Amino acid sequence: MSIEMNAKKREAQGTGASRRLRRAAQVPAIIYGGSKPATSISLDHNEIFHALRKEAFHASVLTINVDGTKETVLLRDTQMHAYRLQVLHVDFQRVDATHKLHTKVPLHFVNAELSPGVKLQSGIVSHVMNEIDVACLPSALPEFIEVDLSELSVGGSVHVSQLKLPEGVEVVVHGTDPVVATLTLPRGAKSDEPAAAAGEEEEAK
Repeated sequence: MSIEMNAKKREAQGTGASRRLRRAAQVPAIIYGGSKPATSISLDHNEIFHALRKEAFHASVLTINVDGTKETVLLRDTQMHAYRLQVLHVDFQRVDATHKLHTKVPLHFVNAELSPGVKLQSGIVSHVMNEIDVACLPSALPEFIEVDLSELSVGGSVHVSQLKLPEGVEVVVHGTDPVVATLTLPRGAKSDEPAAAAGEEEEAK
C-alpha cells in the first residue's frame, strides 16, 4: 500500500513555535536517520490525525513530500494530548531501500470460527500477541501477517514458528518459540470428551 503525505519544512524551533503551529492546526514533526541531518517539519493536523487511525499507516513504508522533496520513512513515535483528540508530535525514521528494516507488524487472526475448538467444543481464543517484530527490505514489508486458527482445538496453541511469512520477511524472535494464540474452555465449562467416553462405556454394558 502506497501512502504519501505532504509536509512543510519548519525553521522555528522551541516550545513557543510548536504552540503556534498547533493553534494553526499544524503538528510539529521530525524526520531523522540515514546519512542526512534531522529535518523538522509540520503536518496538517486533520490529515495526520485520520492517518493515525488506520492500521496500515503504522506498518507501512510512507512517503513524506517536504516542499517537493520526497522522503521514504517509517512512523516511529506519536505523542497525543492527555485528554484531547489532538496529535502533539510525530517522529519518522528514514529508510533505505537497500537495507533491511526492523519494525512491528500487526497480526490478523482468521478462521477461528472454523476451528474444532470453537465449533465443537465452545472454546475461546486468546490473543497472546497482537503484533510481531519483523526484519525485511522496505519493499517486502507486509501491512499485516495472518494467523490461521482453523486447526486449533481446546488446549492447543499457535506458535511463532507456525506463522506463514511473506517472502523476504523474517521474524525477530524474543525467546525460544513464543505463543501467539491459545484456545481454552470458558471458566467453569467442562470438556465434552469425558462425558462422551462415559456414555460409550454405558452402552457397552
